[in-house]
Amino acid sequence: MDGSALPEVRSTCPYCGVGCGVLLRADAAGGIAVRGDPDHPANFGRLCSKGAALGETVGLEGRLLAPVVNGVETGWDRALDLVAGKFSAAIAEHGPDSVAFYVSGQLLTEDYYVANKLMKGFIGSANIDTNSRLCMASSVAGHKRAFGSDTVPGTYEDLDEADLVVLVGSNLAWCHPVLYQRILAARAKRGTKLVVIDPRRTASCDGAELHLPIRPGGDVVLFNRLLAEIEARDATDADFLTHVSGAEAAFAAARMQDTGPTGLSEAMISAFADLWLSHDRVVTIYSQGVNQSSAGSDKVNAILNCHLATGRIGKPGCGPFSVTGQPNAMGGREVGGLANMLACHLDIENPDHRMAVAEFWSAPTMPTQPGLKAVDMFRAVADGQIKALWIIHTNPAVTMPDADAVRDAIAACPFTVVSDITAETDTARLADVLLPATAWGEKDGSVTNSDRTISRQRAVRPMPGQARPDWQALAEVGQRMGWHAAFDYAGPAEIFRDYAALSGIAAGFGRDFDISGLKDLGEADYAGLEPFRWPLSASRQGGRFFGDGRFFHPDGKARMLALEHRPPVARTGAKYPFRLNTGRIRDQWHTMTRTGLSPRLSAHLAEPFLDIHPADARAQGIAAASLIRLRSPEGSAILRARITDEVQKGEVFAPMHWTGETAPSARIDALIAGVTDPVSGQPESKAAVVALAPFAAAWYGFAVSSGPMQPQAEYWARARTGTGWRAELAGRDAVEDWEAEARRLFALPEAEVQSVVDRARGAARLAFHSGGHLLAALYVSREPVPVMREYLTTLPGDTAGDALTGRSAADRPDPGPMVCACLGVGLNTIVGAIETEGLMSVEAIGAALGAGTNCGSCRSEIAEVLARVRPREAAE
Repeated sequence: MDGSALPEVRSTCPYCGVGCGVLLRADAAGGIAVRGDPDHPANFGRLCSKGAALGETVGLEGRLLAPVVNGVETGWDRALDLVAGKFSAAIAEHGPDSVAFYVSGQLLTEDYYVANKLMKGFIGSANIDTNSRLCMASSVAGHKRAFGSDTVPGTYEDLDEADLVVLVGSNLAWCHPVLYQRILAARAKRGTKLVVIDPRRTASCDGAELHLPIRPGGDVVLFNRLLAEIEARDATDADFLTHVSGAEAAFAAARMQDTGPTGLSEAMISAFADLWLSHDRVVTIYSQGVNQSSAGSDKVNAILNCHLATGRIGKPGCGPFSVTGQPNAMGGREVGGLANMLACHLDIENPDHRMAVAEFWSAPTMPTQPGLKAVDMFRAVADGQIKALWIIHTNPAVTMPDADAVRDAIAACPFTVVSDITAETDTARLADVLLPATAWGEKDGSVTNSDRTISRQRAVRPMPGQARPDWQALAEVGQRMGWHAAFDYAGPAEIFRDYAALSGIAAGFGRDFDISGLKDLGEADYAGLEPFRWPLSASRQGGRFFGDGRFFHPDGKARMLALEHRPPVARTGAKYPFRLNTGRIRDQWHTMTRTGLSPRLSAHLAEPFLDIHPADARAQGIAAASLIRLRSPEGSAILRARITDEVQKGEVFAPMHWTGETAPSARIDALIAGVTDPVSGQPESKAAVVALAPFAAAWYGFAVSSGPMQPQAEYWARARTGTGWRAELAGRDAVEDWEAEARRLFALPEAEVQSVVDRARGAARLAFHSGGHLLAALYVSREPVPVMREYLTTLPGDTAGDALTGRSAADRPDPGPMVCACLGVGLNTIVGAIETEGLMSVEAIGAALGAGTNCGSCRSEIAEVLARVRPREAAE
């Protein structure tokens, strides 16, 4: 059948918590065409660069297609019998708390539900936690302390109706670009103003009236000061405060606040307060810069205090808004995927809640206390308390703080199961049993986005090999452990009905989460289920929470908290003078097991880097594009220097995406201490302390190849290209025979080679050919290699007779580093258009080249290019 004749399937993007709708069309060759769903309420057809490139990530290269036991492929029966037997034996000998599940926001809600039911209701332990603990746990804790429930009050429509949007610890333009474009649209339509509170100057600052470069950890101080101004200027909502307790203590604490820890001038703080208080409709969006802190819960409550004090919550264009990092982080919270929660926002420590869930599940036992949260869970693995561990769709050997210790703990665990789509991750390589899971595009179930919208994720491709849905693997283990009836699910629709019915019981306890209106949903209706925002019951559907002043604490009131500044736990000093911030980049996702398959996503920032202020670089003897060795009390890393004033003096920034598979020396979470917020258990991932020094490389290299490479240098970072692979390399030890080393690197022992080697200058260039076509090339220098990288990545497979030059031929212009990943527009192309066509604005560049016209996340970068080129032209 012609692919164009196949029907489009409505589904949901598998990346961030925006929850964009996508339309998918499979082709006869196994590919997928992807476009934004114009009817989905989260994105109305828009997609970011990652979503637009989804079709490039669905091939079977690197896929795990059969169960593997101790390195040997086997069948499902043997693998599941072993998993059930090992878990049962550990429980029998050491008790239910000797086993644990570590799961992920990549799971669908139906998968999450079965995992939670198996661990809490039948194994009888609460030792199930999720990688959302690393992202949103502080928001959960803040919500519960303020509202009595983990409720997101507002909706995406509030971004359209706000007069002022405040971004706190959120680079929305890169991490949630579809929402950022929504804000910019509101700005153009109704003059919405934007404030960014972030230690770095990010792409989100491009459209802001005010950027507050706050010191790490200063958020409670800033919002306490705002709260004090609210009181001093008589801007409280007296009527709304009748629905709030704790206000006087919160105001009193705010009055005592010294603003020094913010690092902000009095003028900046006053300007912020003036903007906040002169606009009635204010939305405060916060993300990892708030949550990933040892004081994350207090930061959340400091924000909530200001909205509660002014009644700016639950009304159009108003409210605090937590944006989530994963496609189903919210679904995991709703279904009890965290160690301190039960399903449907019920409380594990409430005996009535426990009894209701146990009766509904016909569960033989229920834990009475929260289980181990992520950091403590892996400490328990290291200590030998956990005897059997099941990790599902996440890579903790890279992403957990103190990642080296976590990697070693997993390796030493008596029995580890990993469910994933690939065996090629740092964590999967440590498993005793690997279970092949279905990937996005093959999954069938539901997810919840950041504004409580539940959407269907639908399969558009058949399950390859022996891959199975996660709910099925979990259910079959439950059956093999003796609980056949409880886990005899026919499919995700039956699980969803079970979950919806339980939510009705939760609603009977006065809980917020209620989708009981769907408890009798038939198979056909589930298959065609449209996106909807919870709650959905006989009495209520969707909408905002708390505008009516009704909350979920026993007295029906909200709580304002008296808060004091608590600085980051790690302190800078002579030994570790720099504060390390970590985060995401525009075109990559988590540990790149999916986005890393897309050449155009890998072309923007193709290797790990460290942003460092020019003054700090000079003081440390660090040159642009050189390599930097970072050391912390926990570990070390080597990263490429990116000298920029986007970070403040004394602070550095590194992305978190690279792994042992892509850049072993750049596993940045190996430098992060396992310090956590005492309330939420969320790690402090943005305030580590480090020392910096130049990496004394004897040589630098750049390589391109049509086939996989096998780097063995002290530093290397590889990425996909349209014709194969690219890699940056460096080492401290001299290489005597570059041809021999290159043949080993490329696994080309017999290929023809052209080479130019200058031992005196420490330079070498080698190009390997077969049948007149370039297979691979290596360029070596004592300094960072000055070649046209983007051009060279196009040569493998071509005749490329001029490959040794490292420069583009006259008839093949070099597009330069990628700027617009959505449409594949490089820096040199943009510069050329500015110079030859006289383009004067970002909009004109977009009209001419398309750059910046899709998700818009590159617009600030285009503006910087324009600002550099136009003055140069004027001078000429």
